[in-house]
Amino acid sequence: MRILFITQVVDKNDAVLGFVHGWLAELSRVFEHIHVICLKKGEVELPPNVIVHSLGKEGGESRAKYVRRFFSYAIGLRKEYENVFVHMNAEYVILMGLLWRLWGKKIVLWYNHTYGTWRADIAMTLAHIVCHTSPYAFTAGTPKSVRMPAGIDTKVFRPDRSADRIPGSILYLGRIAPVKGVHTLVEAAKLLSSGGIDFSLDIYGGALPKDAEYLKSLEKNVVQGALEEKVFFRGAIANREAPKVFCTHEIFVNLTPAGNYDKTVLEAMACGGISVVSSKAFADILTPEFRFEEGSADDLARALERNLARSGEEQKQIGETFSKYVHDTHDLQLLAKKIRGLYGN
Repeated sequence: MRILFITQVVDKNDAVLGFVHGWLAELSRVFEHIHVICLKKGEVELPPNVIVHSLGKEGGESRAKYVRRFFSYAIGLRKEYENVFVHMNAEYVILMGLLWRLWGKKIVLWYNHTYGTWRADIAMTLAHIVCHTSPYAFTAGTPKSVRMPAGIDTKVFRPDRSADRIPGSILYLGRIAPVKGVHTLVEAAKLLSSGGIDFSLDIYGGALPKDAEYLKSLEKNVVQGALEEKVFFRGAIANREAPKVFCTHEIFVNLTPAGNYDKTVLEAMACGGISVVSSKAFADILTPEFRFEEGSADDLARALERNLARSGEEQKQIGETFSKYVHDTHDLQLLAKKIRGLYGN
């Protein structure tokens, strides 16, 4: 079977969407041929049956050119693909959905946002199947909805027995923006420090231009709280570099809003660490001792103190449980097979 795969970025070095590169590599094993349309193309190293077409964002093209180029690929290549997979961007389904249906091509939309817009509503109407990982996703609970594995490459994200976890180490890895709640984590670090708790906090991630002032305010808050020797801003790293960071920290913290199913939580768990989250979407594996009230620095500090106090052996046992859970339920190979199965024979 030949498919058209549409996504935002294909770049093995991208800090946020680098995982898509791994998805395509795995999907190349279950599909005969994959044409990819992406908004932006970076460094790519994929099998010969995967061809990537960029709309040109890496070259600073205009939005009008993006749209024209999208139509030229989607229409011009129509005889070279049988079905369509759209990752997160409802707009592409709106633009081409009617034609794809007219041509008899099955449309699968992956949309995992907690909140949707009128665009998402229209795209869901046009799509044959809508996929999500979070039980609280906007697309959950409809006759078209299918809950999917998150697609964690457990050959890459796995425990590293040769790596020593830094005692008392806490990790945040992700985009730095107000919605990500990093300010709550900094406030919790202040509370831990004032309580005499021995810890270190590494914050990995970059900020978009619109969030540059937010990052500056976090850095200022760290200085004002006299936390310069405990809290460190490490900058953004490629997704493929994340495993070694996960494997050297004891606790990973995720502060995304309730209902979100951030895959970095699962990547950290796959690497055998403890995850502490605010989203109730992880309630099936992360019991209350690993969760905190969203936006509450006090509750987060209590959860961190509780988990930092665990013995090394206890942390190891918990990490092994988490790692097995991700391998058994969210592995990338499992996701690829399920995506292939959505299209039938």
